[in-house]
Amino acid sequence: MEETKEEEPHPSEPVSFIEEKRILATAAIVLVADQITKLIVIRTIGSSEIEIIIPGMLKFVNWHNSGAAWSMFQDSSLPLAALSVVALIALIKYRHHFETHTPTGKIAVGLLIGGIVGNLIDRISYNYVIDFIYVYVTRSNGKELSWPAFNIADMGICIGVGLLFLLAWREGVSEGETEKNS
Repeated sequence: MEETKEEEPHPSEPVSFIEEKRILATAAIVLVADQITKLIVIRTIGSSEIEIIIPGMLKFVNWHNSGAAWSMFQDSSLPLAALSVVALIALIKYRHHFETHTPTGKIAVGLLIGGIVGNLIDRISYNYVIDFIYVYVTRSNGKELSWPAFNIADMGICIGVGLLFLLAWREGVSEGETEKNS
């Protein structure tokens, strides 16, 4: 009697989210790195303290952001948490529209999911997001030119979105070249 082997899904056929190993692994790495670094910040840096890492360039802080990017929508943590849940569900449900047939697309979606979940945990646990990476340049007059503080989850989200834009642009360019050659 022959053993029957389960057929593996064809690469172009969608698989269940639980089978998306590259997406899940990437999301887990971002989430764990985000939560561990935030825990270290909570335990080592007071909310009014600043740790200079590279003078004139990089500080670690312990800032609480109850809003969104660039501190927009301050004191809106719970509505932003609800929006995060909706975005997460939509991203998982419609992930096949985001180049997830490519390894880079899977990594991009994993970065987004890990980042969304990392900041969502903060919003639910603390009612704010912990931002701790502060990049700045000290001007000749002594004033700082800075980027808003951010965290590992924010990096995952931004890099994930950037990768998806690059993939979409690359696909658009290759479609345009195909049309020219036809």
